[in-house]
Amino acid sequence: MKTSESFLLAFLGSILFVSAQENKKLDSFLIVYKSQSESRAKVDAAKELSNLLRHDKPKESYLYATEALKISNSIGYDKGKGYAFLSLALYYRFLPNIDSSRYHYKNSIQTFKEIGLKTDLWTALNEYATYETRLGEFDYALELAEEGKTLALELKDGIKLVDNLQRKAAIYTDKTDYPAAISETIDASKVLDTIQPEDKKRKAIVLADLGRIQMLRGEEKEAIPYIEESLGIFKELNDLVWLATVYIELGNCYWYLKEYDKCISEYKKSLAISQQMNREDFIAANNNNIGATYAEIGEFAKALIYLKKAHESTRKSKSINNLIVSHNDLARAYIGLENYPQALQHTDSAIQIADSIKVPELLEDGYFRQAYIFEQMGDYKLALKNHKKYQQVHDSIEDIELGKEVEELKTQYETEKKEQQIVLQEKEITVLEQQASISNLQKLLLGIGLLLSLIGFYAIRQKLKRNKLEKEKVDAELAFKKKELTTHALHLAKKNEVLESLKQKAQELKANEESKNGYQQLIRTINFDLQDDNNWENFSRYFEEVHKDFNSNVKSKYPEVTSNELRLLALLKMNLSSKEIANILNISPEGIKKARYRLRKKLDITTEDSLQDLVLSL
Repeated sequence: MKTSESFLLAFLGSILFVSAQENKKLDSFLIVYKSQSESRAKVDAAKELSNLLRHDKPKESYLYATEALKISNSIGYDKGKGYAFLSLALYYRFLPNIDSSRYHYKNSIQTFKEIGLKTDLWTALNEYATYETRLGEFDYALELAEEGKTLALELKDGIKLVDNLQRKAAIYTDKTDYPAAISETIDASKVLDTIQPEDKKRKAIVLADLGRIQMLRGEEKEAIPYIEESLGIFKELNDLVWLATVYIELGNCYWYLKEYDKCISEYKKSLAISQQMNREDFIAANNNNIGATYAEIGEFAKALIYLKKAHESTRKSKSINNLIVSHNDLARAYIGLENYPQALQHTDSAIQIADSIKVPELLEDGYFRQAYIFEQMGDYKLALKNHKKYQQVHDSIEDIELGKEVEELKTQYETEKKEQQIVLQEKEITVLEQQASISNLQKLLLGIGLLLSLIGFYAIRQKLKRNKLEKEKVDAELAFKKKELTTHALHLAKKNEVLESLKQKAQELKANEESKNGYQQLIRTINFDLQDDNNWENFSRYFEEVHKDFNSNVKSKYPEVTSNELRLLALLKMNLSSKEIANILNISPEGIKKARYRLRKKLDITTEDSLQDLVLSL
């Protein structure tokens, strides 16, 4: 028997075991539900039945949830009422009906808040945060996750805190803020290390998160070990939902690496699990992934088989965004088969839906494919018309992205400006504290002088002299810090100047019909500023005021150092990171590594010695 076949048999055995376990639960809750009159026990049983039947028998799930709500209102069971709202929210989520789902989520949260049940409120908040993330409402989802994190801290519950950190990491990942996602994931891992006994499932989720983030950052090879380690733990735990999820992630890695056979194999493993769980959302995702991969390698007939199945599942789930993607993918497959009339029908549907919900990225895909179809059909007039529409949508997306970049730069500048003001205030407080300390010391010395006048005046004079030297040292350090702050202030002022220029250019660009030329002009302006040597000359002048004689000392000790290497040494002297230095010098982080290596050789520094320590000592 082949390895894959033995795995499949083992897998089917585990499915039957899980199914039997679920049936036992179902039977036990049914017994409780039927044996009770209107009571809390009946409400709790109805809630569990609703959750167990949500995917297999959604109509029955709905009936149990509504019955739980009705009885809870009748007997004044507020906790049961909160969970009945949550069960209904989950039912409408998978129906799907967005407005009804949101309505019941909010009712559940409000109910738990009113009765002060923090643990149950935490559950509702996190379920809702997950839903809003799937809908693309990332900022609102982050608010909900942060509220859940605050509750977890109040409850002093490490497991709940890990869940919130992982949830925030997932939101940041979907938002493409990968540094923030990694930060939250690492925090989750740190908290997990403090929890005993070891929580294997959450450890596996953290590993899967790290792998996914690495993949999305373009580091697919580095991602695979994390995902495979995660997969091994989920196999051990026999967690079907996560197995299906992680197989998709592994397939995605191989897709980016263009190892399409492995990619399809992983998607099919996930599909098999999804079908056994009867999860329509997973089934649709896997069929679409398999179909899109076959289309990528030119096997359009195979692609069409899977894409049609995915389309049918997507229509059942009523996910509008996914339906548009499905129409566009089907159009691509029909184009590959040169069945242009069918392809045209799907692009028409994709464009119509995307235009109705105002999603420019998906509308752009539709117009682009439709222009190509008309070109292949020989209708060049319609091809040109659709290409113009594609270009208009494409330019509008670029304008929006440019506006976002400008706003992000402006926000970053304002944040750094506020941070700078805080630093200045802290310095002022420090100066006042030092002045008060010196004043108290002088008073103390005066008292001591009166007491010791009989012993001798010489000791007092020595004490005062040392105090004066200490005060001069403090004054010198304060002066140094002021100059350092001046350097930062000039840097911020320059940044502000560039930002204002960017903002004006962006506004001009929006008003300019020849947007393409305007956009290129803006890029040239930014590049000119990055390469402007005047910026460096200004920086060098203020750097010398703070770090006196640094350049001359370097030139004296190491005359062979070039001007570019002197720039690098100056930035190392400020103890900046390689990434920060790379941004200032407008070269890649890899270029910085090479420059540091060459500099170590030129300065004859051994591997045991630190370049940073040498520079700081100059």
